[in-house]
Amino acid sequence: MEKQRKIRFGVVGSNFVTDWVLEGGKCDSRFEATALYSRTPERAKEYSEKHRIPYSFTSLEAMLESGLVDAVYIASPNACHAEQSILCMEHGKHVLCEKPLAGNAREVERMIRASRDNGVVLMEAMKNTLSPGFDAIRRNLPRIGKVRRYVASYCQYSSRYDKLKEGIVLNAFKPELCNGALMDIGVYTIFPLIALFGKPLSVKASGLLLPTGADGEGCALMGYDDMDAVVFYSKITDSYLPSEIQGEEGSILIDRINSIGEVRLKLRNGTEEVIAKMPETSAYFYEIAEFINVIVSGRGESFINSCANSLATAEVMDVIRKQIGVVYPIDK
Repeated sequence: MEKQRKIRFGVVGSNFVTDWVLEGGKCDSRFEATALYSRTPERAKEYSEKHRIPYSFTSLEAMLESGLVDAVYIASPNACHAEQSILCMEHGKHVLCEKPLAGNAREVERMIRASRDNGVVLMEAMKNTLSPGFDAIRRNLPRIGKVRRYVASYCQYSSRYDKLKEGIVLNAFKPELCNGALMDIGVYTIFPLIALFGKPLSVKASGLLLPTGADGEGCALMGYDDMDAVVFYSKITDSYLPSEIQGEEGSILIDRINSIGEVRLKLRNGTEEVIAKMPETSAYFYEIAEFINVIVSGRGESFINSCANSLATAEVMDVIRKQIGVVYPIDK
């Protein structure tokens, strides 16, 4: 029997999301974290020891030239995604990059071009659309008849907002890092919409700008030929609303659009059933497994977290930011 191929990962970024992704990776026997890049030797040593990563670097280029990695997971600040991803791909490495894929659509286009020029995989680490719950939504959509409305809400009060009110500006609310409510959590409501129904024909948005120039919360109404969609997102309020897809014959109710657990189907004929429940496996396992599947299959990109879906999401977010007045240095 042929020995299972290991994909050796380099890691860029040492935060709590990286912790979760590394834990998810342990559930896939093909995943192997072999190297870590961090800006300071102290942090590189601390984090590599924490996760038993054998090699650490303070130079990204040195890690890429080491011969130790086949792919790179990037979880650096949003403003760094494009340049770091392109550098990795130019060194022939596959890239799994945290959401949002980049600060604007122009940067996403550059990243896609680099992946194709170098024959490597580029995938956005959008975990909710690769979950079993999202798969259940896709499979059961025909049961609710003609879809007329998509409603998604993700509002989660950030402790960093408390710091902002004290006059301390942390990364979460810095436009120079391409941060803010839309980029950090609003993207979770928009990407699934596009993965299911494609890019909307129209976008009307409103939102609240904070003193830093980042957005604290917002909403957007998006139009299609025969349906509409509305999304709400916030880092300065909480919400306990589920998300919902409404069809002429029934609805699909989603407990949390950012981390899909329970999904229920309710039909007009009285049928009601749970079509998905939160699996015991880490939610991050599924994005790691999909990324590795794409690499080993040679198919080039994910069918769900495709480059086209990432680009369309970035284009919609560019429109929203323009309408509410959020400007990043990379836009100029």
